[in-house]
Amino acid sequence: MMKNQLKISVFSALLAMYVLPTLADDATQATSLKEAITEGKPTINFKLRYENVKQDGKSETGEAFTLRSLVGWKTKPFHGFSVNAELYGLSPLNDDYNDLKKGSPIASRVKYPVIADPEDYDFHQLYLEWTGLPESNIKLGRQAMVFDNWRYIGDVRFRQNWQVFNGLSLLNKSLPNTEIALAHYEQVKQINTKIQDANIEVANIKYNITPSTSLVGYGYLIDWNGKALETTSNKTFGLRLDGSQKLDDHWKVLYTAEYAKQDDYKDGSKQIDNDYYRVGAGAGYGDWFLRIDQEKLSGNSEGKAFQTPLGTNHLFQGWADVFLTTPKEGIEDTILIAGGKVMDATIKAEYHFINSDRNFAKVGGGAGDRYGKEFDLGVYYKFTKQISGSVEYANFKEDDKYSAGRKRDIEKFWLTAVYAF
Repeated sequence: MMKNQLKISVFSALLAMYVLPTLADDATQATSLKEAITEGKPTINFKLRYENVKQDGKSETGEAFTLRSLVGWKTKPFHGFSVNAELYGLSPLNDDYNDLKKGSPIASRVKYPVIADPEDYDFHQLYLEWTGLPESNIKLGRQAMVFDNWRYIGDVRFRQNWQVFNGLSLLNKSLPNTEIALAHYEQVKQINTKIQDANIEVANIKYNITPSTSLVGYGYLIDWNGKALETTSNKTFGLRLDGSQKLDDHWKVLYTAEYAKQDDYKDGSKQIDNDYYRVGAGAGYGDWFLRIDQEKLSGNSEGKAFQTPLGTNHLFQGWADVFLTTPKEGIEDTILIAGGKVMDATIKAEYHFINSDRNFAKVGGGAGDRYGKEFDLGVYYKFTKQISGSVEYANFKEDDKYSAGRKRDIEKFWLTAVYAF
């Protein structure tokens, strides 16, 4: 009880910092509860996907036809309060893949590669929102959340089941060029549909130096509940600079610099002591860009590595999802990234040289530091305001074969169609 009271008191104090006498614009407010409901806004989204996965070591090719259906309604604010309710269902149209439901492989499907889209029907989001203070909103309930480049906190929306959080969040933009986000979550529903209990504290402060460049300071504290995960509880603090600078009407330079430190937290292993960095630079010309980045998630002599368990990890170390969990030897990933537009189609390509931070023992003796290379390509097209589609491809090739948890060759192909209203 005291713990919950303390959390409420902290949020009350933060809110008090931003209290102003003027509430939200009356024109945006409903005058009755009936009007709040009837003049709300719908959310309708259908995503149909075919995914094909070929993986060395698996006797069968994984194929998944899935349909994600989402319908929701957000009420018009009434005295600053609104409710957002979204129901979704993920319907598999075949069973030729290992869906990893609740984190466990299905015994009859272990011959297939993992395609982490298990059947599920649930609330996607269900929260009460208050916008009674200028430039602020507070959400209480189940909600999707993303920050920055989605490295640490993300909703993993590439998959058919999104990751969502249960708890309380505050976003404030009342200070010039500044966004302050604070949150406390007590549960996270993962893409495999498993709900994990935790005490998650989030602080993210973003300052826009220019309209195209931002500086972000962040802290993420994860205290897992349950014996299986509590030793991986950790705290991460970091600083990120990201942006671009125009040179003329056509050219611009791109740049990123980020560093973070991760240590044990609460019941986490005292051996967690790791570093993270990402540096990158490139150039853009019109709708096209080319850049090179390097990202490192360190491993240490105790066999612990820098982890991002709440991030959209599909976006990092290649789209084939070989490295959703950082191996104990760590990762050093050098990435060539290019993209642009052709006849209204958006194209993006990546090539990864993925090495370890610390040498690992190779099969047959000796040591190595090269996990492999990966090529990724995506083409995205918007047919109408409501209908869009994409074709994506990922190919990971193993280099040094290492004895513990080998990362086998894997090839993936996706064909996706989305209707959104």
